[in-house]
Amino acid sequence: MASEKDVTYASTGGADRKLDIYRPDGASRRTAIFFFHGGGWRGGAREMMRPIARDMAALGYVGMPVSYRLLGDAPFPAQIADVRAAIRWARTHASDLAVDADRIVLWGSSAGAHLSLLAAGAPNKSAFDDEGAATGVSTSVAGVIAVHPPVEFHVGAQSSRHTTSGAALLGEAASADAARAASPLTYVSAAFPPTLLLHGTSDRMVNHAASETMFAALRAAKAPVDLRLFHGHTHGFDAIPSVRRLMAAEADYFIDRTILDPAKHEAEAVEHSMFARRAAAERAAANQ
Repeated sequence: MASEKDVTYASTGGADRKLDIYRPDGASRRTAIFFFHGGGWRGGAREMMRPIARDMAALGYVGMPVSYRLLGDAPFPAQIADVRAAIRWARTHASDLAVDADRIVLWGSSAGAHLSLLAAGAPNKSAFDDEGAATGVSTSVAGVIAVHPPVEFHVGAQSSRHTTSGAALLGEAASADAARAASPLTYVSAAFPPTLLLHGTSDRMVNHAASETMFAALRAAKAPVDLRLFHGHTHGFDAIPSVRRLMAAEADYFIDRTILDPAKHEAEAVEHSMFARRAAAERAAANQ
């Protein structure tokens, strides 16, 4: 597969932000996937996401691991501003990338999963932009894949919902309003793009209840969402090669079913499942 390294997607404060590009050999699915690394918003590097980006490129996607500003360099919301800048860059350069501008998918791990969900759920929140951002270019995305994501922040004592301390992202002076604004759960609605949540059940960094909470909220809002729990796996399980390959296959199926060709999958279900046929007939009758 062809690749490019150290491509600049944004410049702020005299510093360039970089990404890598992995292009598929042969047929392309004309879909860009951005990969955002974990590391508690304070560490990590885009190199961590290169293996899964290559895996997805092998399946026909344009995979792009992305560097974003860390908290040691800039306080929040610089991190989400970088995610939004990358989306705008891809939309502006869709022709050069040979992708559909309306087929941009975000994939994040841990802190990167939080940023991916936040960007997906709040595409119109200008407070998450840098000054001078190209606000005329949409930051909406077609879908999101989130691996062990923090989805809700608390200030003070932790709640029984396995929320994440707002101080980790926002500092010790974090307010309840700021914690709420930084929580992807806040932005759940029927308009939330198709979301695939992946989590290990032995995760001690971000309890799998976080993904279950996000799943339940998205289901209640009637937004497309799948949840896959991996028994016994800890935080960072997505670095395991055998698991990574399985996740790539899961993501490929999810993207194809919810974004690229949902009609094909609906027809297949109706053909092979009497229950799917019954559900389709009930929907048709309700729409008459």
